[in-house]
Amino acid sequence: MNGGGTVTLFLCGDVMLGRGVDQILPHPGDPALQEGYVGDALGYVRSAEAVNGPIPAPVIPAWPWGEALGVLEEESPDVRIVNLETSVTRSDAFAPGKGVHYRMSPANIPALLVARPDVCVLANNHVLDFGRAGLTETLDTLSRAGLRTAGAGRDAQQARAPVAVPVGRGGRVLVFALGASCSGIPSDWAAGPDRPGVAFVPALTRAQADGVVERVRRVRRPGDIVVVSVHWGSNWGYRVPERQVRFAHALVDGGVDVVHGHSSHHPRPVEVYHERLVLHGCGDFVDDYEGITGYEAYRDDLRLAFLVSVDAATGRLTGLRMVPLRARRMRLEPASLEDRDWLRETLERVSKGVSIAVAADGALTLELPGRSALDRGPGGAQPEE
Repeated sequence: MNGGGTVTLFLCGDVMLGRGVDQILPHPGDPALQEGYVGDALGYVRSAEAVNGPIPAPVIPAWPWGEALGVLEEESPDVRIVNLETSVTRSDAFAPGKGVHYRMSPANIPALLVARPDVCVLANNHVLDFGRAGLTETLDTLSRAGLRTAGAGRDAQQARAPVAVPVGRGGRVLVFALGASCSGIPSDWAAGPDRPGVAFVPALTRAQADGVVERVRRVRRPGDIVVVSVHWGSNWGYRVPERQVRFAHALVDGGVDVVHGHSSHHPRPVEVYHERLVLHGCGDFVDDYEGITGYEAYRDDLRLAFLVSVDAATGRLTGLRMVPLRARRMRLEPASLEDRDWLRETLERVSKGVSIAVAADGALTLELPGRSALDRGPGGAQPEE
């Protein structure tokens, strides 16, 4: 625990170590794909190289994280939470009816271990890309590596169970994870009483939020900090639907301290509600998207490492630092001053009632309003841009 009774969390968006990224690592799996336009994962490597130059494959396991590892070392967060959006399997049983499948070879698990995540969130729309056998292999591989998972499991009870990370003297950070149908998760991926799958939310309704809150109340102890990590929404655009805003607010009203949203390929609005942080979309963090065109206006090559500080006693937000990075040659590099300024201006524009400053070290910082102003409206119920 950091000084002053503060717990700091590292949060990021989608970590996609499969497909093209897997191919540049020391032990690549089968590159075969069943996509309509790319039949070989090495095609994504060639696309990235065409844009930014040669990648010295095979790369060391730390390569995809690049400068993010330095950020983690310098910031020294108490808890590290990532959304691992890939299956970790050797299976070739492609899930039918899906246009994109992600898998990472289990032999490349050092590329995840190097970031030392405390929790790997698995409630997303790629963890069953190779069926329930692929999910089981993913769970087994992560468990053998000493990594804890939330949001998917061998049955519904395991999928819904939180991960409890000890902090300070007797404190805990509880991490719950769930995946919503609006992010593209098929309904038959839901975990059942005797069926592996994800902690599935069929719709972002008050009843579903109340169910999550009830699970939180059953296990929460005084002094716990509660994070709900949720995969929701579309890939592109800054508009956040009202149902998503209401769902997040219901979680906070029920006692959740941080809502960690992901699925979008670029950062979406940041909101402070009742002195709690809601990240409506963290954007991608590690992936093989460099050569993909068509959405350049959203600058999905720019990534953010979120450092969230909360009061250990109350769970109230005390600070937010966002470190800008840029994906280049499938590695995270520092963002330029121009890119940093673009991110700041964009986030401030789409996040209603939020002010973002630039710290002396170049990080973006949320300027917390006075207590009387902390309950401003949602950050993202705006027209599509």
